[in-house]
Amino acid sequence: LYIVTNAHVVEDATTLSVSFVDNSVYEAQLCGTDTDIDLAVLKVAVSDLTDDTLSQIAVITVGDSDALEVGEQVVAIGNALGYGQSVTTGIVSALDRSITNESGTTSTYIQTDAAINPGNSGGALLNLDGELIGIYTAKLSDTDVEGMGYAIPISYVIDRIAELIT
Repeated sequence: LYIVTNAHVVEDATTLSVSFVDNSVYEAQLCGTDTDIDLAVLKVAVSDLTDDTLSQIAVITVGDSDALEVGEQVVAIGNALGYGQSVTTGIVSALDRSITNESGTTSTYIQTDAAINPGNSGGALLNLDGELIGIYTAKLSDTDVEGMGYAIPISYVIDRIAELIT
């Protein structure tokens, strides 16, 4: 099984593990990262999973982030504050929002007002059909700012994900 997350989530890790919906935890291996777009792909051997865990896993359908419109409702799934799975909703506030990261790389993102907290990085941004349209990567945090989360558009990185898998 392949798991997409952020490069900054796995950065400097000496071991990696993935927790599944049944609370089982399995060792993961890093397939590759792209720090310029803050993307990482992990893998967990299906042969390592119990039948019970495997029966509870559903592979997500990849949507088309190019078809998004400002004002469209979205769902953000993550692990806010490390408490376990969390789900929030919001709307697409802006598209093609340019943000420059700490290393000086500028990329364009989907901006939403869904509640994004530490631990949500690498989580899924879904449309209302349950399709993956983005990977959460950042949020603005300031006393003057609320509800500004950013996701990597899936249509922009789907080919890169396939390259990292191989």
